[in-house]
Amino acid sequence: MNPRNNRRLILFPHPFQGHMNSMIQLGRILHAQGFSITIIHTNFNAPDPSSHPHFAFRSIPDGIDQSKASTLGIGNLLALLDVQCAVPFEECLREMVSSQGGDAAPIACLISDSLFSFTCSVAKSLKVHALVMRTGGAAYLYVATILPVLKEKGYIPVLGSRSEEAVKEFPPLLVKDIPAGLDPQKPEVIFRILDNLIAVIKDSSGVIINTFEELEHSDLESLREVLSVPFFPIGPSHKFYVTSPSSSSQAEDRNCISWLDKQLPKSVIYVSFGSLAATSEAEMLEIALGLADSEQPFLWVVRSGSVCDPGWLEKSPSRFLKALEGRGKIVKWAPQKEVLAHPAVGAFWTHSGWNSTLESISEGVPMLCMPRFADQGVNARYVSDVWRIGVHLNGGLERENIARAIKRMLAEREGEEIRERALVLKEKASVSVRQGGPSYQAVDALVSHILSLK
Repeated sequence: MNPRNNRRLILFPHPFQGHMNSMIQLGRILHAQGFSITIIHTNFNAPDPSSHPHFAFRSIPDGIDQSKASTLGIGNLLALLDVQCAVPFEECLREMVSSQGGDAAPIACLISDSLFSFTCSVAKSLKVHALVMRTGGAAYLYVATILPVLKEKGYIPVLGSRSEEAVKEFPPLLVKDIPAGLDPQKPEVIFRILDNLIAVIKDSSGVIINTFEELEHSDLESLREVLSVPFFPIGPSHKFYVTSPSSSSQAEDRNCISWLDKQLPKSVIYVSFGSLAATSEAEMLEIALGLADSEQPFLWVVRSGSVCDPGWLEKSPSRFLKALEGRGKIVKWAPQKEVLAHPAVGAFWTHSGWNSTLESISEGVPMLCMPRFADQGVNARYVSDVWRIGVHLNGGLERENIARAIKRMLAEREGEEIRERALVLKEKASVSVRQGGPSYQAVDALVSHILSLK
């Protein structure tokens, strides 16, 4: 802990859980560097202030009906939040700026999630410096910068069988990995979001990104050249403080840890598709039977509201129910970082969200990748083809393909080779956040940068 530097940072996280987690982790890191932290947050998916007693919290209205949010779709919900938060955010920041003085520490800068398009311009109008927090990886962000080229080359919109073609300008991506390719019916929604993302980064005083140099050095260098703003790769940010409290908005079922204690080392496939993705009944059936046919122990997170039919389990085939009784466990939510660090976990079947990917890398756990939308296609392709620390479900979500992929990961020589590479990357992640490591140095550089802003 550094001495207090009499400077206050205002953090404005996006309310999606993965984004909120990353911003809270950043707040802990910067609080330890001597800054006072105030978090402006939406009422939608609001954080629990009691879990973070060292931070001050200010809420703003967003007009989002929590019960209807899941019906909007990710792209529409992002766009709605961007529109409806702009005025309340400006009013809140204006009030905070005008009330400076007295005992309150002066505002050093604003750090906002890069998905909000209005924050930098609002901050500039109030004479506040603004940085942005990028919660995804560098590779995906670089893809966003070359989307106009990919459109010009005819890769977008994705048409039929062309989805399996290679993107010659960005190996090893396939056309289906391009962000718009994961929502081919409405590519204009993701185009608008990504155009805004690049614009807000160019308008900022710097980008804080949750990755590390050893993992994405070439993409980070490309971003620095293309966007001409300072980048501070501080990841994996959750590894700076091992004992930090959970920032999950969902209740974690800790019984799964005692269940894992009874399993053999590296034998369990951990299955979780994040806090947003929904799964159809047909997909649930294939996943269940793939897990049963894999003959491996499994821990499966089935989030409340992620399945259309709440009675899906009772309707499941008997061979899955028998496998569940003998070697499986289902929970509504799990303490994921603790699960991935458990010696019984041998692989992680993931939606390839960036937080999950980075957490798995940090524990040396190989991944079975099933991307759904946004950055997940790029993340999954890097896991399988660039870092070679996982397997991509290229064959589709069919029980035979699932069972075969799990066996490759946990019971065959190929899985051992993948695990060896994953452990090498784990050590690089660990070194990165130690004193003198690249991410440790990036935090020092970030602090110096913030204090230099006048």
